[in-house]
Amino acid sequence: MKEFLKNKKKPVQEWKRYSFFPGCTLKTSGHENTSSLLKFCKKVKIKLFELEDWNCCGSSSAHSINHEVGENLPLRNISLIPAGMPLMIACPSCFIRMKQAYLNLKKDEKLRQKYEEDWKTVFNPNLEIIHFFEIFSRIKLSDYIKKPRGKLNNIKVAPYYGCMLFMPPDLRHGPSFHGLMEKTLSGLGADMISFGYRSKCCGTYLSVAKPKIAENAVNEIVSKAMEAGAECLVTACSMCHLNIEIRCTIKDPIPILHFSELLSMALGAKSHKKWFPRHIVDPVPLLKKRNLL
Repeated sequence: MKEFLKNKKKPVQEWKRYSFFPGCTLKTSGHENTSSLLKFCKKVKIKLFELEDWNCCGSSSAHSINHEVGENLPLRNISLIPAGMPLMIACPSCFIRMKQAYLNLKKDEKLRQKYEEDWKTVFNPNLEIIHFFEIFSRIKLSDYIKKPRGKLNNIKVAPYYGCMLFMPPDLRHGPSFHGLMEKTLSGLGADMISFGYRSKCCGTYLSVAKPKIAENAVNEIVSKAMEAGAECLVTACSMCHLNIEIRCTIKDPIPILHFSELLSMALGAKSHKKWFPRHIVDPVPLLKKRNLL
């Protein structure tokens, strides 16, 4: 019996398949976020198929300037989703815009008819649109990594979710993602630092229109994380990551890392040297100090 248990192998994990909407930020300023996300997904046997010819979801400004354009941008993207394949989105803002548009289709018959006429497709009432964080309720990292608790070497991490993961009323019955980064990264050996600004708005698009407001918000977030003892801030949103890096003006700020970067490193991805030169605050000294590089 002991010999049987010793030789018993874990069941082979099958590949999961999702269509993938990256959105504008992940494909431009947040390229390292996309690259590390793809590496992580490959490590945990998730195959992503990027939507062909996707467009902006409208989250930047279209929905506040032109209702019709703001409505049609996410609807066109929904029409591109392959039949029988769920859609995964990593950007919180894109997720809200796309999921809200889909829920509007489900409850509005006239909108469904217009959608089918405009985009020459048939509405899928069973389409599943999920945020990247929902992946962690569908996989076990322990199935893909040996001795997970030693992988991040007690690096002191302050998790920053931003405000977009607080769902609007129509999405309020969906899963709550707050606490997921703490649970996941602590399970990989990080020391999670609690601070009261993990959901404070970073200023989002005010970074362009009124940069001083964004600067004040960002400085408060970073300084409070540092006061709490964090060695780095880890973000759930690529747009938040961009704002925090470019608008922070405090002296010697801590590095800002993408959640996907730490995940990929913990699972043994070797492409991280391409990611870190894209950061304004160089994370390499910290990662070397913690023997993560």
